[in-house]
Amino acid sequence: MQLTAFAKEKKNINGIEFLDSEHAEKVLSFHKSFPMYKETPLVELKRMANFLGVKDFFVKDESYRFGLNAFKVLGGSFAIGSYIAKKLGMDISELPFKKMISPEIREKLGKITFVTATDGNHGRGVAWTARQLGQKAVVYMPKGSSKERFANIKAEGADVTITDLNYDDAVRLANSNADKYGWVMVQDTSWEGYQDIPKWIIQGYGTMALEAYKQLPKKPTHIFIQAGVGALAGAVTGFFANVYKGADKPVVTIVEPNTAACIFDTAKAADGKLHFVGGSMKTMMAGLACGEPCDVGWKVLESYADFAISCADSVSAKGMRALGAPLLGDQRIISGESGAVPSGAVMELLSKPQYADLCKQIGLDKNSVVLCFSTEGATDLCNYRAIVWDGKEASCAE
Repeated sequence: MQLTAFAKEKKNINGIEFLDSEHAEKVLSFHKSFPMYKETPLVELKRMANFLGVKDFFVKDESYRFGLNAFKVLGGSFAIGSYIAKKLGMDISELPFKKMISPEIREKLGKITFVTATDGNHGRGVAWTARQLGQKAVVYMPKGSSKERFANIKAEGADVTITDLNYDDAVRLANSNADKYGWVMVQDTSWEGYQDIPKWIIQGYGTMALEAYKQLPKKPTHIFIQAGVGALAGAVTGFFANVYKGADKPVVTIVEPNTAACIFDTAKAADGKLHFVGGSMKTMMAGLACGEPCDVGWKVLESYADFAISCADSVSAKGMRALGAPLLGDQRIISGESGAVPSGAVMELLSKPQYADLCKQIGLDKNSVVLCFSTEGATDLCNYRAIVWDGKEASCAE
């Protein structure tokens, strides 16, 4: 694993008011209006904390989210709801789920096609939301995408295609066709002229952060959060920087696969420019195989995140196995490849002597209260079993 620090002198602190608790409560109210809403569990791993030598260790388990096995629907649903509200000249608070699916609103809206690019979880969330609202979804997946994830999206009624492109090029294809056919692009990647929907998606992820904040029995000293384009990481970082001001803010460490470490590379360069990763970005952490940072998310991370880690797939595999076969007395968590990497990184840092200096830099010690987010369950069951049952990507491989 490699560690880099975000610039310590953050002269231009970017605004994070859009991620404060007031906005998060509004988002949570929207999600609560869905009849299938249920708060996901925050699991306290007391035995693991004792084993690793920290004060406490918490993991937010998103495998229960809306029955879709991943957190992503939070962003897609809120962005679609916000788009509809804006189109109708309403505030999102005036459009709970029951009203959105009413004949009156459907008649005003007409037919809308929402389009996105995804490795699986985000596209499934967009397709699910579109189906719930009686609308259409078109989904493009990058080369090598899981057949199970493809099938899950198709089951939601979407027009879904696995392309021969990497993730970022699939995003460009989706955007091109949105312009060509008048579709609505729903993506957490942002660029000049495309800011509102990514911002709404980031706000949508705030439900997960707000729930965790309310569930925590004590303040976390350290948060480890995974990043693809950095939208989720920005949402969690921004929320906790709002509720814990200044020096009271937990130390935030971003975790990425080393083949797609665009946030790590951008933080390390510290030149004020976004740094992209190209090519196939081969990693089993499909949800994190993104090479181009979201500028909205990056502005939050640039000002409020502390460290970034890039790591091998074996780190995630270790997290998957340890969470799936916990120490006696701890609760089991089914965590997928992109979900387990923050926990895996914490375990690697604290259990291997060669990372003692990194722990010291981050400030991990016996007084630390660690919070991680398991953002997905076993969304690719075949690969999950290959890792957890058969020992694929053993930790000694790093």
